[in-house]
This record gives sequence, C-alpha cells and structure tokens, in this order.
Amino acid sequence: MCGGATDTVRAPERGGDAVRVVHADLKLQAPERADGRGIHTLVAQCAPLDLNSVYTYLLLAEHFSSTCVVARAGGCLRGFVSAFIPPRRPDVLFIWQVAVHRGSRGRGLGPRMLRHLLMRRELAGVRYIETTVTPSNESSRRMFFHVARALHAPVCESPLFDRRLFGPGGHDDEPLLRIGPFDPPMKEGKNGSENI
Repeated sequence: MCGGATDTVRAPERGGDAVRVVHADLKLQAPERADGRGIHTLVAQCAPLDLNSVYTYLLLAEHFSSTCVVARAGGCLRGFVSAFIPPRRPDVLFIWQVAVHRGSRGRGLGPRMLRHLLMRRELAGVRYIETTVTPSNESSRRMFFHVARALHAPVCESPLFDRRLFGPGGHDDEPLLRIGPFDPPMKEGKNGSENI
C-alpha cells in the first residue's frame, strides 16, 4: 500500500534545529518505460496538474529520462518531475510537471527532485529553470520561489500562455517563471547538506 507514514524517519534539516519527516528508503532516479502507468496514476491524484495520456508519460520515460526524475519509497512512486531542455537553449531546464504523492507532501520532496536533476552530469550547463505556474497554484509557486532562494537566483515572472489560448473550459493563465542565472548546485556541503 502506498499511503501510510510507516516508512518515514526523522532527520535534521539543513541549517538549524528544525526537523522534518523524510522517507527512509527514498530513491531518486530516471524514469523507465515501465513507470508510465504509475506516473499517470500519480499525476491523476495531484490536482491541479493537467493529466496527460499514459502514452505521454511513456514517451517522457523513453526519450526524456535524462531530464525527468521519479522518487520511490515503500515500493511505490512518491514523486515525479518532467522536464526538458528547450531546442537551441542548452542552459535552460524547462520544468513541465512536479507531482508529489499526497502522503509525501510537505517534506521538501519537490525541491529535492529538482536538486537531483540539477546535479546530473548531463545538465551541468543549466543556469536557468523555467516553468509555468497558474496564479492560483500557491503551493507550486512557493516551491519554485524556495528553489530560487536556495540557488541565490532571481525570479522573473512574465506572461506566456493566456487563458484564451486553451479554449473554452476555464483554464487559468500560465505565466512564465524564470529562475536564474545560478551556479550549479553543490553536491554536498561540509556538513553533508545540499543547497536546495
């Protein structure tokens, strides 16, 4: 079962006495083809994310695994980030979706998955993160602003996809958040902590 908190331990958070709960056996890795259905199920549980077809997630796992990440703990998917390098912009990582299982929220898993991506050798040239976040998605906006602070990088917000582009159906505007420039994140600090 993938909902309980029985697979967690307490660990000190970087930079102080605060403590947060983390998964004891959490593994972050590139998605595999066999993860497609599980990713689809996870995203379906993560409103307000737009749910794409299973085929979309299969394609991401097959062709974009170097810029995507899954988080596993307790035998199930706890998180997923889909991202890609836009054509002709090798210093930008565009984050498409960040999904975190409801039993794993509030533990810093979103930023941890992003840090994992930024530390991959294939992404060593990335100096900017871009994403679109609706104004009403406060938790996602907080996460990206947290990541920007941890990277000591500015955030620029600008219009990108106006709600009219989505047609009838009540979709919100999708403004662009651009974080950067930033230096590559450190793998580990002197005290074993990471900087995102």
